[in-house]
Amino acid sequence: MAAELGISLRTLYRDIATLQSQGACIDGAPGLGYVLKPGFTLPPLMFSPDEVEALVLGSRWVADRGDGRLAAAARDALAKIAAVLPAELRHELDTSALMVGPGEPIAAGDAEVATVRQAIRMERKIEIRYRDAAAKDSLRTVWPFALGFFDRARVVVGWCELRQSIRHFRADRILSLTLSGERYPRRRQALMKEWREQEGIPER
Repeated sequence: MAAELGISLRTLYRDIATLQSQGACIDGAPGLGYVLKPGFTLPPLMFSPDEVEALVLGSRWVADRGDGRLAAAARDALAKIAAVLPAELRHELDTSALMVGPGEPIAAGDAEVATVRQAIRMERKIEIRYRDAAAKDSLRTVWPFALGFFDRARVVVGWCELRQSIRHFRADRILSLTLSGERYPRRRQALMKEWREQEGIPER
């Protein structure tokens, strides 16, 4: 085991002793071997104070700037995280001084955004009636693969069958939207890669 992990025997024995002191049901001794009793699961990984602050700040931003369903999910997720934190980290979460500043009112499109997120997860086409900046309406079949949340707008990124290219659609200009039962023929990751290359956006 030490060889597979690339550590010394001394480190391995020390780590096992630490697990035993934390309540892991491990029988055995150095030089003889160890057995982990069935049914035992290790506790979840814990967060550092910086990670707690990052989670709080991110959740607060989504709760304030995301669509309604995403905002509720952010609040619920933060409550679930708080429930499993030890007392000292729970205090860090409850008293976090990192705040989300006020922003411009977000343009309409809340209901549409939730449907677009579903379409992206399922790799399904959407049928939209779209009004462009020149107030011209058109019917589009789009393969949505990304959704951008900006301070003043939400933008759907997808392959447009009408234009035969990747296009950007402001959610507040979508007049109607229907989720298709048809999968689009390319994988979302491939479309995202093509878009990043097209826009000169580096991988994160």
